[in-house]
Amino acid sequence: MAQEIWIQTDGRIDGFVQSVGTAASLRGIGEALRCHNERIRIVAVEPSESPVLSGGQPGAHKIDGIGAGFVVPLWQGDLADQIERVSTGEAVAMAFLLAREEGLFAGASTGANVIAALRLAEQLGPRATIVSVMCDTGMKYLRIYGTELGKEGVADDAGAR
Repeated sequence: MAQEIWIQTDGRIDGFVQSVGTAASLRGIGEALRCHNERIRIVAVEPSESPVLSGGQPGAHKIDGIGAGFVVPLWQGDLADQIERVSTGEAVAMAFLLAREEGLFAGASTGANVIAALRLAEQLGPRATIVSVMCDTGMKYLRIYGTELGKEGVADDAGAR
């Protein structure tokens, strides 16, 4: 996947952001991108409610697929330049925004990736290219999304056609 990212960005990538479940995506893609350019900023994402990678205590959160509550075996702390903590509320809100405004139907872990990518973009500036992987779909959240979007009148408008 790193080679595809490198080719599609024409080698113009300043940062790679990925939430940590097993740490396989962060480690595999991050290491391979660093072979091309060791200055690429690698950012790991974890739930703020369970910040074990950054030295905090495990806790309950609702971002499926990430934040195991312990340091996973594939984790290599020296690969990540920084660890961003994103709350469940922030991640879910971004997932809703991605569905509503961008037409991207993703889960909370992708929402967390986007929150962290936006934070990195603020640090690196407007010309920076930040990449993340949309690692889940919104399918298992369909009922929740429908309820939330219905509260905003979006579902009612779509059904009236």
